[in-house]
Amino acid sequence: MYAGGGSGEVARAASAVEVSSIEGKSGWLVRNALVDRLGAGRDEAPRYRLDVRLDERLQGLGLVGNDAITRERRTLRARYQLVDTASGRILLDATAKADAGLDVVQNEYAVIAAEQTALENLSHEIADQIVTQVAVRLRARS
Repeated sequence: MYAGGGSGEVARAASAVEVSSIEGKSGWLVRNALVDRLGAGRDEAPRYRLDVRLDERLQGLGLVGNDAITRERRTLRARYQLVDTASGRILLDATAKADAGLDVVQNEYAVIAAEQTALENLSHEIADQIVTQVAVRLRARS
């Protein structure tokens, strides 16, 4: 798919993808991961725009006798569209989803750190899924 390395057709097309702003902390993490993976901004003028909307959930699971939560599930879902900026045509309209389970312990700092780490990992996983689909679509166009 990336024949020719960074100078191959798909890599050049991927670098011509402008990633729109995404709301929230998770949006900031996903956008940064996408920009890094796509190599966005290397091309003079973007030929494509990637619009992403995130849905983030943190759900308590695993109740014990005193109704204390012992597990959490963090889910990150992205709906994204790859748009040809010249024509306004949507080239790709898809979703990506990732989730992680967390143990809830008595140390509140440990729980917060685990939730943050999970969000960072999920952001990278979502970005990987999006970049793969975008690269496949751009390869099909060339």
